[in-house]
Amino acid sequence: MITGTHALIYTRQADAVRDFFREVLELPSVDTGGGWLIFALPPAELGVHPAESETRHELTLMCDEIEATVASLKAKGVEFLSAIEDQGWGLVTNLRLPDGSALMLYEPKHPSPAAAV
Repeated sequence: MITGTHALIYTRQADAVRDFFREVLELPSVDTGGGWLIFALPPAELGVHPAESETRHELTLMCDEIEATVASLKAKGVEFLSAIEDQGWGLVTNLRLPDGSALMLYEPKHPSPAAAV
């Protein structure tokens, strides 16, 4: 039986990105030894989309109120790389992680499958 999802971020600035998830996003974590943090995530969902080129995987953070979430994160110094855009299926923007990479923040318009669990 599947009990959860374990997502990975590979970065050359692991300590800075871990600090961001712990201090800015305030995700609870456990130290598995030597500062190696594993973060608890809120409920997850998985979408499977058709691909026109290579297979790839994405990590996206979800929220209930994107404008309030963006304002809260900006107050903590988080830089956003794009304005909030309505994609039809949801509202999206991208924030910058400390290593310079982008991470999507998303307010879905569809019902959450978590309610069915």
